[in-house]
Amino acid sequence: MSASPVPSRRNRPSNMTMDEKQSMSGSSSTHISSSSHRRRRAPYLPTELEAFLLSIYPATLLLGSLFSLLDPSARGAPYSATLQSHPPEFAPSYFAQKRNIFNTLFVKRGWFWTTLAFFVFLFAHPSTGPSRSLVLTPRRVKGALRWGLVTAWWIVTTQWFFGPPLIDRGFRFTGGQCELVSTEEGREDMSGTREVLTGAACKLAGGKWKGGTDISGHVFLLVLGSAFLWMEILPVVLRAAGLREKRLIVATDTKVRNAEAESQPEGENAAPQEDQTGSNLGVNVPLGVAGLSWWMLLMTAAYFHTWFEKFTGLLVAFIGIFIVYFLPRALPSFRSVIGMPGV
Repeated sequence: MSASPVPSRRNRPSNMTMDEKQSMSGSSSTHISSSSHRRRRAPYLPTELEAFLLSIYPATLLLGSLFSLLDPSARGAPYSATLQSHPPEFAPSYFAQKRNIFNTLFVKRGWFWTTLAFFVFLFAHPSTGPSRSLVLTPRRVKGALRWGLVTAWWIVTTQWFFGPPLIDRGFRFTGGQCELVSTEEGREDMSGTREVLTGAACKLAGGKWKGGTDISGHVFLLVLGSAFLWMEILPVVLRAAGLREKRLIVATDTKVRNAEAESQPEGENAAPQEDQTGSNLGVNVPLGVAGLSWWMLLMTAAYFHTWFEKFTGLLVAFIGIFIVYFLPRALPSFRSVIGMPGV
């Protein structure tokens, strides 16, 4: 009678071992998934590169402010809180004068240059549609909507908000007024709602804003305009460099996905990438405006406004950028209307 063969260790059935393997595999997968979930960034937060670019703005304000403290000529020049600058006769630099050509022709007309640069990109770069053509593609329409929202924020802050803009409202709220109000003749010139409403009315009457805390309109404009341009062209620059899309979105099914999940077909929106002239023009013009904006922001930080005025200008500009470029990533219905750059 032959003995039954003893199964070798290799062939021996091991149901329990398989269960253990499945259990171990499941727990490992769960651990990896939960670990990945913990590391995942909230969709409405910037990517590492976006955070770096945005951090340049407060760093620039800090650098300019420190320069004004360390530079002997800037530190020794008198500063006028009413003018929010050094008096012209004591200006420590050409850029410290309000009438310098870059201030009068570029900063004072800043939103014109920002708008011009953006529409050059929108209609010249092949990623948005046929290069150097006025054909309206979905990307161009949604890009124009984003420009409209950012422009509306600029208007609300600096031009009009059911009366005075936010800058003037903030100035009045913190105790500022037109200096003409201190005289009886001035009160007659600024009577009624004119005195209450805007700084423009005060200037037209020959007066000046005095007292109160003023949001730096220069800082607001330069940060808002250049950050707007950067947020629009950054996806194109990254794609040209072969870098991976890292923006996250909340999809309509509430799941967090990469922004590429909603990318529209290139054939529907874009022209062939061979148009190197349109591609270069579409990127170089916004880059030039953004670069000059950065330089004038540095000059503003060095020679104009107080620390708090510069900080509030930066904060109000960042609020507008967050609403248009980061909030839609977490709100699918909002994103379906204004879209995302490069998607």
